[in-house]
Formats: sequence, structure tokens, C-alpha cells
Amino acid sequence: MTSTRLQKLRSQFDALRIDAFLVTFLPHLRYLSGFSGSNGLGIVTANAAFFLTDGRYADQVKDEVKGWKVFITPGSLFEEAHRRKLVQAGMRIGFDGNTLIFDQVLQLKKMFPKVKFLPKADTVEKIAAVKDEGEIDRITRAVGITDRVFFEILPFIKPGMSELDLAAEISYRQRKHGAEADAFETIVASGERGALPHGRATAKKIRHGELVTLDFGCVYEGYHSDLTRTVAVGKPKAEAKKIYAIVLDAQTKAIETSSSGMKAKVLDAVAREHIRKHGYDKFFRHSLGHGLGLQIHEPPRISVLSTATLETGNVITIEPGIYLPGFGGVRIEDDVVIRNGGCEILNRSPKELLVL
Repeated sequence: MTSTRLQKLRSQFDALRIDAFLVTFLPHLRYLSGFSGSNGLGIVTANAAFFLTDGRYADQVKDEVKGWKVFITPGSLFEEAHRRKLVQAGMRIGFDGNTLIFDQVLQLKKMFPKVKFLPKADTVEKIAAVKDEGEIDRITRAVGITDRVFFEILPFIKPGMSELDLAAEISYRQRKHGAEADAFETIVASGERGALPHGRATAKKIRHGELVTLDFGCVYEGYHSDLTRTVAVGKPKAEAKKIYAIVLDAQTKAIETSSSGMKAKVLDAVAREHIRKHGYDKFFRHSLGHGLGLQIHEPPRISVLSTATLETGNVITIEPGIYLPGFGGVRIEDDVVIRNGGCEILNRSPKELLVL
């Protein structure tokens, strides 16, 4: 599988006018090589793939990294690449300009003065955006864990419980059911705090009559899930029920519309237009969704500014929301796989307004 991914990377070399690609960003390195450790460097040329790491991973790479020439070093990975002459004078080497820090670029230019290092952002992302069935299976497993936890934590959501306690319960249960980690810091936003799209959990206690937005996910074998549900604790206010119905309809329309070949900005517009028709467009303050995989946010971006076209195998989130300052908010999010002629919803958590 990694050999196919390497070949897809190499197939871009001519168009990018490079002789090799330097892989420093760990999610990219994992995608291309299988390495799941915390310190590694890859150099992919037209005919070879070199992998460098330190002694902590000497045994791990034997199991994870296949088809690469591996070098173990106690020192700097860049210096080892120099010592091994893995980079030759006159080469044009691409790197991910979004992730390699400026000091590292300066270090490389000083170490290899006769080599041209060229920022080529989104090179690996273009390949990784289209998931194979093995990747989709891992994401589905991560989604399954998150769905299971959503069902399990519903009985805990009561007046008097703090947002922090609820977030801790979510994290604990995801780990208990096989997750490697949380996908991101769990969002629990109750009452007026629901108007914060990324409201981190606080010591605030949940009160009767409030909406509670839960946004959480986990990591399974490196792949992420991302779920948002908004529930009511006690009888919700009329305004809460109204905006919930609008958001749910907007999400449903977007899911029913999404398909391979569709412009991402058009998909965003489907949900945004529905919310606009009901007078709440200025309260939908983020993009409709994002790609999902080895990173929690990756291409394609589903927004009014996106230039992407959806492809079969993209895994994206669809998550419209309405956020009313001083009142609260609603967001509903699912993870979906783009297919020919439609999409596949991975989540199984209910989406009707649950009154707890």
C-alpha cells in the first residue's frame, strides 16, 4: 500500500519540477511509510525512499516501515542525511511549506548549499485526501467508538454536572473502548456558552432547560472521528427547538446533495442558503466541514472559499450550526464518505432533538 502512495507522490515530480520530496510532517510520514512514532524523516527520490529515525524506534520500524532504506541515528536526522549523502548537489527537493518551520529551512540550506529546497504545499495532502477502503475502515472504527460513547454518556447529562466532568467522562470512555487518544480537546458548551462554536469545557454546571453541545472524537490506528450533537436538558425553549430544526434540515439537505464531482463551495452553499432563508445566516459562522483522516482537519475544506471538487473516497464532516449570543447554539455533525452518486454516513448516533 505504501508503495502505491509513493508512486503517486513520484508521479507529481515532473509537474512540480523537483527531483525528490522531503517528508518531515509526521502525519504525512505515517501516510507514506506507516511509521507511527514521534521522530522521523523521509526522503523520497525517483528511485528510492530513505527513512531516518532514532534508536528508540529501531524495533518499531522493522514492523511498520516496509520498502524504505532505514537509517538509525543517535543525533540530528538532517545531519545523518548529510553524512549519508542522501541528498546530492544540484538536486531540487520539494518540502511541505505549510509544516516545515523557517529555522529548519535555513538549517537545510546551510547544510546543503548546492541543493534547492522548494516549498510545495499540499503535495501529500492531494494524495491523502482520497482514502482507500482500509483507511475508511479505520475511520469507521473510530466513528463507532465515538458513537458508542455518545449513547453511554447520555444518562450522565443532568443538571448540576459540570462541563469538565462530562468531557472527562467522554475521554475515559473513548479510551476504554479502544481509542488511542481523543481526536481533539472535547467541546462541551452548555446554555449561553453554546454560542461559542469551539467552547472548551469549563467548570460551569449544566442547568435545567439548557441546550448542551457536545463535539468530540477519537483516534483509532491513527485515524480520526469527529461527532457533534446538541441535546436539551429538560424542556427546551421554543427558540431552541426552532434553530435545532433549521440546523438539522440544513445538514440533511447537504448530506443528500453531496456527491463526487460536486464543488465543495457549492455543498457549503446548500446548507448556508437554507439557514439564510430562515434569517439566521449571520449566526452560521464557520465552514460547513473539512476533510478527515490521519489529521482531524485536512483537505478538502468545505467552505465558501474552497476551490476543491469532491472526489470518491474523500471523508468529510458536514456540520452546520447556528450560534445566538446570549442564548446558546446548535451544531449537528456527521462524518461521511463521498461516493459516486452520493455519500455514505458513518455515524449512527440519533439526530432528532433528545430531551434528557
